[in-house]
Amino acid sequence: MSEIVMYSTGWCGYCQRARNLLERKGAAFREIKVDEVPGEREVMLQKSNGRRTVPQIFIGERHIGGYDDLAALDRAGELDKLLAQLPK
Repeated sequence: MSEIVMYSTGWCGYCQRARNLLERKGAAFREIKVDEVPGEREVMLQKSNGRRTVPQIFIGERHIGGYDDLAALDRAGELDKLLAQLPK
């Protein structure tokens, strides 16, 4: 099943911005806090080809990147298209 997954930390301002944007879009997402769940930072690094910063956002199998990448997709009108492809 396709879903939105966001790797984050509890203290990250960009993570909060990404959370807010996804919530404004009405998108349900699973958040994995790499500072609280042992081993998840390594999973994030593998899935994102070594990107260390948070958030790292995945929509379905597609790696979106961080908040700036997510916001750029939204400004281009592409985020709504991606979200529409997810199962309800």
